[in-house]
Amino acid sequence: MARNRLYDADVLVVGLGRFGQAAATELQRLGHRVTAVDKDPALAESYVGHLSKVVQADASNPAAVERLRARDFALAVVGIGSSIEASLLASANLVDAGIPNIWAKAVTPEHARILTRIGVHHVVRPELESGIRVAHLMNGKLKDYIEFDDGFAIVKMAPPQETIGFTLGQSQIRSKYGVTVVGVKAPGTDFTYAVPETKINSQDTLIVSGPTELIERLASRP
Repeated sequence: MARNRLYDADVLVVGLGRFGQAAATELQRLGHRVTAVDKDPALAESYVGHLSKVVQADASNPAAVERLRARDFALAVVGIGSSIEASLLASANLVDAGIPNIWAKAVTPEHARILTRIGVHHVVRPELESGIRVAHLMNGKLKDYIEFDDGFAIVKMAPPQETIGFTLGQSQIRSKYGVTVVGVKAPGTDFTYAVPETKINSQDTLIVSGPTELIERLASRP
């Protein structure tokens, strides 16, 4: 089977904590060739055989990054969270190496701001993002929640009572609430794209997109 070119890049993952190892193993599963780096010999050793290549090295040291030939990687992920200093130094070394697409984990707003200023292309704050997601899920109305920077979200939710037994065209969710039902999933069936003729049943799951506050308004309906 031919490789999927979307996932056919050499990736360098620095730091094999929870975030780094999750990124590394998923990148490997998708088809990337992953080289993982951690300064802890025991931790690095534990991933030998599970990733394309594992190196015990301190990426905060420019000489170590040079030995890794970091400039040859198309993508890099910095998952260091235990030391902001080590994260910043490692990230700066990867920027200096000219890697064209660098992702890094930040643990504080200040950490995120400095990573951006030194040239990291994508900064993620998984703890913050997870906390926001959990807050939206706690009311029990939403089954999943993804929010974007511009106040736009995509959610999975149970259908409001007023939509059950009607088609999307009949219930007029978009005109009433300003959100779009992207798709519908019935138990035991595959996801299907929504059309005006799609009829909603009580056991369905709706995939809805739109402004966050408008989605919350729809989700508050019985």
